[in-house]
Amino acid sequence: MPGDSRAAGTHRSRPSSSKELPDLEDEELLLAAAYVSDAQYNRNVHFETSPQAIRLYHFYNHWTMRAATYFFIWVDLALALFEEPAVFPLPFLVTSIAEVFCLTAFFGRLVHFAKVTPQNVFWKDTKNICVVVTIVLTLIDLVIYGSLEAVNIRGVRWSRALRPVFLINFPESRQIRRAFRSIRNTLPDILYVFLLFLFSMMIFSLMALKLFGDRGLRTVDGRPYFTSILDTAFELYALVTTANSPDVMMPAYELNWWYSLYFITYIIINTYIFMSVFLAVVYNNYRKHLKCCSEHWALIRWLLNRMQCHSGPVLGGHLFIADKMNFLRLADLLNIRVVAINIKKHPLETWMPRVYQSSTSLLVQKMVQHRIFVWVYDVIILINAIFIALDEKDSLISYAEWLFLSLYIIEILLKLYTYEPSAYFGRKQFWNWFDTLIIIAALLATVANTTIQARKYNSQQVLDIVLILRILRLLRVIISIQRFRVIVTTLINIGPTMLTFGGLVLVVYYAFAIVGMEAFHGKVRFLDPGSGSPDALVCGNPALKDSAFAQGRYCKNNFNDLASSLILLTELTVVNQWHILADGFALVTHQAAKLYFIGFHIVVVILIVNIFIAFILEAFFVAYSLEKSEVETAIEKKIQELGVGVQEEEVQDGGLIDNMDTKDSGFSADEGDNRKKVLKGLYFRIASKKYKTVDTLLQQMFESEIAPEGKDPSLEEILNFSPKKPNFDNLA
Repeated sequence: MPGDSRAAGTHRSRPSSSKELPDLEDEELLLAAAYVSDAQYNRNVHFETSPQAIRLYHFYNHWTMRAATYFFIWVDLALALFEEPAVFPLPFLVTSIAEVFCLTAFFGRLVHFAKVTPQNVFWKDTKNICVVVTIVLTLIDLVIYGSLEAVNIRGVRWSRALRPVFLINFPESRQIRRAFRSIRNTLPDILYVFLLFLFSMMIFSLMALKLFGDRGLRTVDGRPYFTSILDTAFELYALVTTANSPDVMMPAYELNWWYSLYFITYIIINTYIFMSVFLAVVYNNYRKHLKCCSEHWALIRWLLNRMQCHSGPVLGGHLFIADKMNFLRLADLLNIRVVAINIKKHPLETWMPRVYQSSTSLLVQKMVQHRIFVWVYDVIILINAIFIALDEKDSLISYAEWLFLSLYIIEILLKLYTYEPSAYFGRKQFWNWFDTLIIIAALLATVANTTIQARKYNSQQVLDIVLILRILRLLRVIISIQRFRVIVTTLINIGPTMLTFGGLVLVVYYAFAIVGMEAFHGKVRFLDPGSGSPDALVCGNPALKDSAFAQGRYCKNNFNDLASSLILLTELTVVNQWHILADGFALVTHQAAKLYFIGFHIVVVILIVNIFIAFILEAFFVAYSLEKSEVETAIEKKIQELGVGVQEEEVQDGGLIDNMDTKDSGFSADEGDNRKKVLKGLYFRIASKKYKTVDTLLQQMFESEIAPEGKDPSLEEILNFSPKKPNFDNLA
């Protein structure tokens, strides 16, 4: 790789002057720190290795620079809310100046990147060329559109559809870019399956044209039934999504029930078989390309070769040569955070030790720690759910709300009596905070509801909030049942992967929304049906008279601004009634408009949603069965050897982690007292085992497929920091 030769070139002979030696060590330490930082944060950037370039590279990766880049990207995307057709209209001069500022920031970021990257590498990088071309095209479009605006001619802001290019192509967005690259690599593999599906659909379309075209049948809205090959193909494509089932079958079915066999056969072949095969092919090929094209593994090989070329002061005077697995562990080691746990006495034990350590007090604590205590409150929650579903106007139901609320407050107070409060409400104790906030919200809702009824004040918005807060109390079931908590925690752990695909969907949505706004703006308008205007019944367009679009009152489903466009695209993603929406816009423009909706369905529903399902399935399987990694296990072992560790089960009994309120202590009152005394003091443990980035999750997916190479430093040697072994102290 190009980076390898550059790294080798930086290995210079050691100067004889002792004055020059510290400078050389500082330079090489800075370079090593940059390499290790790239490994830690999964960056794959070919940067210059001169001292000035390295310092610029560190500044380029500073969080403030990344935050500023994202700020201008989101401002640039948000301009569509203020440009015609706008949600909040602003003059063109204002939006154009804001866009020029954003383009200037993008250009400055690009120049900064060019300063740290070799020129031959910079101009070979496709993403840099894409950013430059997009900036130029946007400026050209601004000048042309502004000139036409000056002479009162409405132009087309075609460059707005290119704005997501900035979100995709800056180095900070490597996750979204990798998702697009994986999709691009997957396309050739799934194209043949899709073509075979289209061939099957066209065969059935020809069969429908011959079977029903000459029988004079009509649809429910009076249109000819299967008399055009294009209309037939569109209806059968919609049938694959089940959006128009059974409506599309009814005219033929009413004529003769035997014709239903045609539609049943079509659904079995195209909806169930082809779509299932399509999902399987997408899943298999996307996972294959995700592994093969992951920057994570390329980064490991790249940095490994570079590290092998550096000896002497780079790593404390020792040559460090590691295989892929051990270098991967080094990056893992830097990402694992060990935190101190200060296990304190309960304040009541300090203030009144004799009372808190009395037999009655210890019995209460043991009762709260017992699983039966949790089961009792599970039953209370279920009974409360039944009462919420009953009629509130009954006075008995109203009094019962106060009873349940009192029981929940007693539960919180008992837990605070048993567990040390600062530990119970620790920064990582999400479920304890969640439980308490739900109870507080329920208390406020009940008080508000009682006050409203007493003063005979009726505000539907307030009552809606009260009702929602009371129902949210039932979410405590998630806290009570361990399996529910495991599933929710797993979903939280794979949240970053969902956000990555959220960015991917946003890019596609934004581009389709801009195109839809330019093509269909003003064609469909929502008018208040109570206004009495005849245009209200046809969504402001006579072409929609007697159409299913107007009869379904879909007038608000339009492309008249960015917000409405995104809502409409969300409805199209769900696919229910999407063919009616497509038909409505085809009536007000041209039948070719259906291609826009078919294209959106293919790109988003068939391709991206299936890939999203494939990735989430893989991520969920990995996260759901997650055990401690080898690095975490080794670190915990090292902490125990140093005598400053605390076992996880002891931490659970001490009430310091999320599921402490569902653990049965399993010891007597005296044993519990002794256990608490033992746990007093300062201890350490792994802060979190949750996934923080998509790269970490990808590593967990494919780590077992990395083959070890030769004899290399063991994980114990890396953790021991022995002077006779690889030493990383100088990298701190």
